[in-house]
Amino acid sequence: MKVFCFGVGECGSELVDALTKFEQDGRADFIVDGVACSTTRTDFQSLDTIPQSKQLVFGAGDTVTDAARAAELAEEDHRQLLRGTDDAPVSRADAFIICAGLGEVTSGAAPVLAKRLTRVHDQPVYGIGVLPEIEETHRVETALRTLRKFVAATDHVIGADAETAGSTDEAVSAVTRRFGTLCAAGEGGDGIAESVVDASEIINTLRGGGVATLGYATSELPESDAGGLTQTVKRLIGADEPEQVDDLDAQNRITTHTREALLGQLTFPCAVDTTSRGLVVVGGPPAWLNRSAIEQSRSWVEDETECLEIRGGDYPRPSANQLGVLVLLAGVSPAERIEALRAAAGGDEQTTE
Repeated sequence: MKVFCFGVGECGSELVDALTKFEQDGRADFIVDGVACSTTRTDFQSLDTIPQSKQLVFGAGDTVTDAARAAELAEEDHRQLLRGTDDAPVSRADAFIICAGLGEVTSGAAPVLAKRLTRVHDQPVYGIGVLPEIEETHRVETALRTLRKFVAATDHVIGADAETAGSTDEAVSAVTRRFGTLCAAGEGGDGIAESVVDASEIINTLRGGGVATLGYATSELPESDAGGLTQTVKRLIGADEPEQVDDLDAQNRITTHTREALLGQLTFPCAVDTTSRGLVVVGGPPAWLNRSAIEQSRSWVEDETECLEIRGGDYPRPSANQLGVLVLLAGVSPAERIEALRAAAGGDEQTTE
């Protein structure tokens, strides 16, 4: 899925920067363009991949003390926010992605940007929202208020929880790898999938709005020195000799990683049986993509989530030395996590679940 990325505030801009690096380090081309937006240029100091021409300051000169003020400035200066799409190949994008650290005061601009993009463009608008750690009490209430508005303004919001990940940096790293893998699955170009995970599959999974979460598990594949070359070298040079794979090992890895992805650390904790729709993507060297195991894993996720709308697909990566499983759960209820955040905020904030 090709995406046009907006980063709002410091954390959101760094997330877009990280996604761009992920794309550059891989072989998939899924980012149409990346734009950073904030009320102060200091939020752009750590960016490496987003050029200054795409670093947009809105509401310049105004002091932003809360998310409500950031939203007001975004409305007043919305043309500046949208300037990042000027002369950009927007038509190439399957969707817009707005990234934001929901505890930052500048995050108030994210729902405003989402509404403006929806008015102008036909593509769906998704959000990636990073929630603060519980101890960041000064950010928690802002995060809850912005999350509610962000969900209402977008077609779906993928949550990334800093408390679960251990820190904001770890949350950004986790959601970058997972979301990057999701988008790259249909854009790699170095292998032919038997069940393609294209943009329509992702968009259909995210239809209906709400909150989504991502799970991921992976392992290094064994080396073989048959013929004097390791399998890693053969993959890199594109050797024609078929890779010899133990089918039982492939099946066990896929089923185990599927369980780890679903029941392990999701980017946003939730009750998996509240899932409205889901997607399971298995990626790795083609010889390891056991069709029977992929279907069994999809069926298992269907049973665990009690959801009949679980899609499945594969992501062939001939040069990879890892096998991984990505799980996307959409329309989930993160009620327990929201209650913990509300308690930290004093219990006054009402948030749609």
